[in-house]
Amino acid sequence: MARIWILSPVYFDVDSYRRLRGELQAVLASLPLPPLAPRFVMVDDSAGRDPSVSKVEDTVQILVPPFNLGHQRAIVHGLRRLSREIADEDFVVTLDGDGEDQPSDLPRLLATLQDQPGNLRRIALAARTRRRETPVFKLLYFFFKHFFLLLSGTVVRSGNYAAFHGWVARNVLFHPHFDLCYASSLLSLDLEIVRVPCERGERYAGQSKMTYGKLVSHGFRMLMPFADRIAVRGLVVFALLLLLGLTALAVAFVLLAAGARISAAALCGLGLFVLLCATSLGSSLLLFALFSQSQGLSMTRLRE
Repeated sequence: MARIWILSPVYFDVDSYRRLRGELQAVLASLPLPPLAPRFVMVDDSAGRDPSVSKVEDTVQILVPPFNLGHQRAIVHGLRRLSREIADEDFVVTLDGDGEDQPSDLPRLLATLQDQPGNLRRIALAARTRRRETPVFKLLYFFFKHFFLLLSGTVVRSGNYAAFHGWVARNVLFHPHFDLCYASSLLSLDLEIVRVPCERGERYAGQSKMTYGKLVSHGFRMLMPFADRIAVRGLVVFALLLLLGLTALAVAFVLLAAGARISAAALCGLGLFVLLCATSLGSSLLLFALFSQSQGLSMTRLRE
């Protein structure tokens, strides 16, 4: 019987996780696919500080990181620790433990993998079609989504809900991009991604521990795996602006030499524009150099 590993990060939200596990068991039992042996794994992102973790059933494998990692890095930490136990042909599912990733969508994610049973590289991602959030959050998310698209050229519509084979967990998840962010790294590495439309559910209980400050930090981490695309776009844009500024400055000096009158304020403004463009271009070159270094480091963990 094939195994299916279902991993969730939990941060002081054990009651929600227990309900999630019960619903996942019911969904797995009703799958029209061949029977799967479930292995439930919970990453206690409280780093052992949550006493209610003791209420979790003995059949759940609990992994405790040494400190709080955040939900995305907790997923990566858990999968890396399990990588030696997971077989290439196993199924792996990652989802949040609060109910917002709905168990009822799991059959469609797994069916996407079953369409090509011999393809171990395919990844099914839950693409969000609707979010149940406050108006303020929806407004901020709207601006972030378009800002993300402008910088990276990629539309971000997915979170932690994903399904793939064990081969991905054993090989892909050791790329250093995943040290920063799980969801956007899956998108940045040009993997075989299939997006499955899924509506975001409602929390089972309690309040989200994600503050607006943490959301901003999370947003910047999501951009980091796309540093190459951001750097290239920055190089092109700032190089063009610098060329435009230098051309305008050259024209201004030619006009001055011909006897035209140009105000000192205009010349100073043009010079400042050129200086800013040159500084931005240098910053883009530095970002590109850092990306190139990270690409070199990404080879150090590849299996022989």
